[in-house]
Amino acid sequence: MDTVGLDTPLTLRSGARLPNRIVKAAMEEQLADTDQLPGPRIHRLYERWARSGAGLLITGHVMIDGRAIAQPGDVVLEEGTPLEGFARWAAAAKGTDESTRVCMQINHPGRVVPADTGSVSWAPSAVPIRVGHLSRLFTPPVAMSHAQIEETITRFAATARAAQNAGFDGVQVHAAHGYLLSQFLSPLVNRRTDEWGGSLRNRARLLLEVVRGIRSVTRSGLAVAVKLNSADFQRGGFDQGDAEQVIAMLAAEGVDVVELSGGSVESLATSGAPADGRTLAREAYFLELAAKLAGTAGVPLMLTGGIRRRSVAQRVLDAGLDLVGVATGFTVDPALAGYWLDGQERDAPPPRTFLRSKALRAAAVQAVATARIHRMAAGRRGPYLGTPTGALVADRFRRGRRLRAYRCRRRAWR
Repeated sequence: MDTVGLDTPLTLRSGARLPNRIVKAAMEEQLADTDQLPGPRIHRLYERWARSGAGLLITGHVMIDGRAIAQPGDVVLEEGTPLEGFARWAAAAKGTDESTRVCMQINHPGRVVPADTGSVSWAPSAVPIRVGHLSRLFTPPVAMSHAQIEETITRFAATARAAQNAGFDGVQVHAAHGYLLSQFLSPLVNRRTDEWGGSLRNRARLLLEVVRGIRSVTRSGLAVAVKLNSADFQRGGFDQGDAEQVIAMLAAEGVDVVELSGGSVESLATSGAPADGRTLAREAYFLELAAKLAGTAGVPLMLTGGIRRRSVAQRVLDAGLDLVGVATGFTVDPALAGYWLDGQERDAPPPRTFLRSKALRAAAVQAVATARIHRMAAGRRGPYLGTPTGALVADRFRRGRRLRAYRCRRRAWR
């Protein structure tokens, strides 16, 4: 069997050809203009990443419903949304030679909505988020009605169709990290007794119906990917055995790629702190679990989570995974993939913080990534020299401005 290297091309079921195995994974940019649309800043950012060398760029999540957002700086794409800014976004991400593929991540936050946004908080069951004293920051959810479930399927499909019309090569359905579709998969959150809950097949029904809905309204050639937890890292939650079965279901639906990640707002596994006490490596957090799933997947698998060095990226491919997802590494060095493809190790070290609270540490590290993203979006060069704590303060300030603008516009989505 030939060795798969980082520079090995991959052709997806949809027909899209990726020139290499390195993917810029999704990160929440928080760069929407005041009308929740993509503007010059996000276009400038993706022009920069288009030159990174990555074969595929996946955008930060785009909300399918303006009434329900994870953060006030999130982009929203619904039926009837003007597509000019999205078309410029897709063109910027593809680069001047259009060799890079671009995929829009589409999402509904479900119950993961901050209370101060006033967003609707839906979930399969009325199970609130439990993160200690921080729980009060999230709106208690209401259990979704059958009509709301059907509306959500229709909204995912409409957003995917609009993304294709804007020039995106694919969409990635976000079913990880504790957002709505992940909530339906979780036996801890989904306590329904109808056809949308109970058995794993029923808990996966919404995800499968979303995939089918997208396929029914889009043209052939659109890649459809899914982001899935390899495990929730919560006792009694969605686990590796569940992931293996859901991947088989998605393979049967003809999904192009399944990206494996893990954790949620209640289990900060993406920051190396699983709630169930399981040990995670400092790099390639989910490699051990993902490698066990690779042999029986029946669909190309992508691994994301803490990959910062070329040798670790190659180890992911050697373990049987098909694509390597890199997120914060591209905020440290936007040209990272090019160095790796040239055979250079080129480390992208994470920021260090000595904050004692796990939640605050995770927030501060995320704030540094956001600060770097905003620097690139502003066209600025050079490294970010601020501290994680300073980045966190600045992030709260920016969020406050965007929150006021979102509240003014929220009436339009009622």
